[in-house]
Amino acid sequence: MAKPSGNLFIVAAASGTGKTSLVDELIKSLSGIQVSVSHTTRPRRANEKDGENYHFIDEAMFKQMATAGQFIEHAQVFGHYYGTAQSWVEAQLAAGIDIILEIDWQGAEQIRRLFPEVITVFILPPSRQCLLERLKARGQDDQTVIEKRMSQASNEISHCYAFDYIVINDEFELALKQLCSIVETQRLRQARQAAVYADLVKDLLA
Repeated sequence: MAKPSGNLFIVAAASGTGKTSLVDELIKSLSGIQVSVSHTTRPRRANEKDGENYHFIDEAMFKQMATAGQFIEHAQVFGHYYGTAQSWVEAQLAAGIDIILEIDWQGAEQIRRLFPEVITVFILPPSRQCLLERLKARGQDDQTVIEKRMSQASNEISHCYAFDYIVINDEFELALKQLCSIVETQRLRQARQAAVYADLVKDLLA
């Protein structure tokens, strides 16, 4: 059987929506799928590992990579730069591995121009109050940053209509099930299955 190219997914959300937790569990639930590790100039938090959560680099290195065209998308968010390395993503897709990009709506727009076939998912919180409570519960930001993130959330959420799928993260297990279903559905599309089972179809039609 032939090995088709992997699917490219984008999962976006406002800060505090639970996007990263959902994606982490998705990766554990399904085989053949990985999260792209972005480069960032943001300071590393105590529980984060370089090369696992992000590739932590300084601003000079980031700008050098951006100028050299090494990112398929990059953006400045809350004063820090984030970018996705093109060579790694393309290599994984060519190997038949599905890739998830955890990026914002700006990055999604850039990716769509390079990969029109990308599948996009936007995660929404069940309410604004719930989003505020989740941001406070994380214990990562002071009140000023939380207020800034809440203000930014409205702008980010306004772009959800440009995405292929919307998942509401109210009940975590249900949201995870829906996210897994989106991945499985894309894997069953005709073009992909026809490539995988070309010999079978040929034999059945003989």
